[in-house]
Amino acid sequence: MAKFETYRDAFPNAHLTRKDNGVLEVALHTDGGKLVFNGHTHEQFVELFHQIGEDRENRAVILTGSGDAFMDTIDADGFDFFTPQGYDKILREGRKVLSNILDIEVPMITALNGPVLLHSEYALLTDIILATPQTVFQDKPHFELGIVPGDGVHVLWPHVIGSVRGRYFLLTRQVLDAETAKDYGVVNEIVPADRLLARAHEIADGIAALPPLTGRYTRIALTQTLRRLIDEGTGYGLALEGISAADVARTFAAQA
Repeated sequence: MAKFETYRDAFPNAHLTRKDNGVLEVALHTDGGKLVFNGHTHEQFVELFHQIGEDRENRAVILTGSGDAFMDTIDADGFDFFTPQGYDKILREGRKVLSNILDIEVPMITALNGPVLLHSEYALLTDIILATPQTVFQDKPHFELGIVPGDGVHVLWPHVIGSVRGRYFLLTRQVLDAETAKDYGVVNEIVPADRLLARAHEIADGIAALPPLTGRYTRIALTQTLRRLIDEGTGYGLALEGISAADVARTFAAQA
């Protein structure tokens, strides 16, 4: 069982604070500003969510970003898409990070402080999603790199907004503004940016006031369908993503 003191400062791209009532706030960042997602954060977040899930003193979790975006920037540093060994690491981490989010057995709130252009599956695995008027959703990098969006978005978006809408969202790289996302059922509330975290904490405080097992077991009950979807679809999706990445690498090599 993890203790907050042992992992609080262990993750360079996550600022963790916890109140006396057990509400844990996790702010993803790079050097205090908005997160630049790369191969190192891909690896790091596996253990981040594992440690959070192993800490029985957490009563509710708020996941948010820093700066003007939740997650809109990706860098190739630390990724190896184009060798079997490199992609094996991506596949293992990609599966594990999502199962570790689901293994956090207390209710989770995502406070989206701005655009979500990659890894929106992190938010879709939480229970309550708050957004600002500046929040937009898009699955941007996969098709820009020429690879399959198989890291969990392929099962979660059709599940959340419907099969036809979800496939359109991914295939056209549709941009969903906050109001449309709310209409589609992706977002629960749109909150002014200067009230976002206060509203997240207001909800989290109410959840933390529940008997501990009630909050914990409610999260477990509510995520069984998501767990099945992730277990069934993510490994296969990531394998297809890896095949497409290998084909991109072959094309690049032929043009060199």
